[in-house]
Amino acid sequence: MHIAEGFLPPLHAAAWTVAAAPFVVHGARRVVKLVREDPQSRLLLGAAGAFTFVLSAIKLPSVSGSSSHPTGTGLGAVLFRPPVMAFLCTIVLLFQALLLAHGGLTTLGANVFSMGIVGPWVGFAAWTLLRRTPLVAIFAAMMLADLSTYVTTSLQLALAHPDPVGGFAGAATKFLSIFAVTQIPLAIAEGILGVLVWRLLTGVAAPELARLGLPVPGAPRPAAAAAESTTGGDVR
Repeated sequence: MHIAEGFLPPLHAAAWTVAAAPFVVHGARRVVKLVREDPQSRLLLGAAGAFTFVLSAIKLPSVSGSSSHPTGTGLGAVLFRPPVMAFLCTIVLLFQALLLAHGGLTTLGANVFSMGIVGPWVGFAAWTLLRRTPLVAIFAAMMLADLSTYVTTSLQLALAHPDPVGGFAGAATKFLSIFAVTQIPLAIAEGILGVLVWRLLTGVAAPELARLGLPVPGAPRPAAAAAESTTGGDVR
């Protein structure tokens, strides 16, 4: 999802930036509201951002102008809902572009759209459908958030660089097939990592997860969460 600097035509780069901007602004507002109404969530929020930064900084060569990475966005989407991840991923991708030369500033909008918007929403949808079995749900959320990010990246590249013979469809097929070699195993590994992290969180942060409305067997319901349900408050 780190499309390199200058790899998209200026019009495409501008269009993806415009498309991503409303999601990022909305996500920033959600983060401000979350921190204001539930200050105790700041540690877990920072951990979700750091988790995404570290995982998405792991780089495997895949195709000219881009590379394969884990994304780490599925976990944050489950914990805090997808809008928050749009904002967190913007910060992550901006720092990676400036400090690690992963991605670029002109392609930031396109990278945010694939990794910070599409990926988290697909992962959250998988979690919502499967949440009755949390370990299966977190595996699916992490894996599908990763895969959907790269499907989106492939389509973005195909739009920008259509195949001379096959056009958009031909280019999309090529990009998807090249990414699949590294990305499918990475996505499965990310799903397994998500299960391990979830088991760790349910052991050390059960009250925090319960306060966020997540299924944690045996966790006592915090007073803050009870108060929110009475007043109708919802920090997510």
